[in-house]
Amino acid sequence: MPPEPIVKLDELRNNCKKCSLYQLCLPMGLEEGDLTKLDDIIQRRRPVEKGEYLYRMGETFTSVYAIRAGSLKSFTSNHEGHEQVLGFHLPGELLGMDAISRQVHTCSAQALETVSVCEIPFDRLESLSQKIPGLQHHLFKLMSEEIQHDHCHLTVLAKSTVESRLASFLVQLSDRYKARGYSTVEFNLSMSRNDIANLLGMAVETISRLFTQFQEQGLLQVERKHVHILQLEQLQTLANNCGIEISENTDNSQQSSS
Repeated sequence: MPPEPIVKLDELRNNCKKCSLYQLCLPMGLEEGDLTKLDDIIQRRRPVEKGEYLYRMGETFTSVYAIRAGSLKSFTSNHEGHEQVLGFHLPGELLGMDAISRQVHTCSAQALETVSVCEIPFDRLESLSQKIPGLQHHLFKLMSEEIQHDHCHLTVLAKSTVESRLASFLVQLSDRYKARGYSTVEFNLSMSRNDIANLLGMAVETISRLFTQFQEQGLLQVERKHVHILQLEQLQTLANNCGIEISENTDNSQQSSS
């Protein structure tokens, strides 16, 4: 059976200190009063239903968002309506920071399932981060990790075989689920195979063929959207090292900060 979500919708009224994800999206070591100040500026939004947008490309930037439950995809689209998927986002991750420089969202964020988020007005966050050094450092760290992830993704697309691309994608998901308290070998893919193919620069037929191939090789089992990894080490060997190294460094930094 797939793992239960860490945060449930009926827990939205819990403050940051009671949220089981706060170690991922908030810096450790904050004083009690600092954490209270941060919690005071966070707004709990209504759930974003599947298919709804958290924000759209071209909208004015006002806030960053911390995902508490569910998942989203970020993507851009051209004048013809063709989409380019940029990434998938899980509980404990922040969205919207890429819009800081232009003050306009350069991509859209759409819910892949029912999503709950904390909205953090950026002007208040920026003002508060100047008073709390640990918070400012944490924001810089998150931005650095996002740049590292983008660099790794480009490397995977440019220099990896299609088998390695899908293996890297699954291994990175496994690492991210591990950091969030989920099983590392069993999880649901909330995203469609079309979206996975779009992200990895492949045809959807290739994705379907690779999933079948991985099953025949005994690497994993797939039943609709549910994935059970049977040979994680073999999948890691097949994956591009860039993705593994970044995710391991992220895990280590999170552990050292807790």
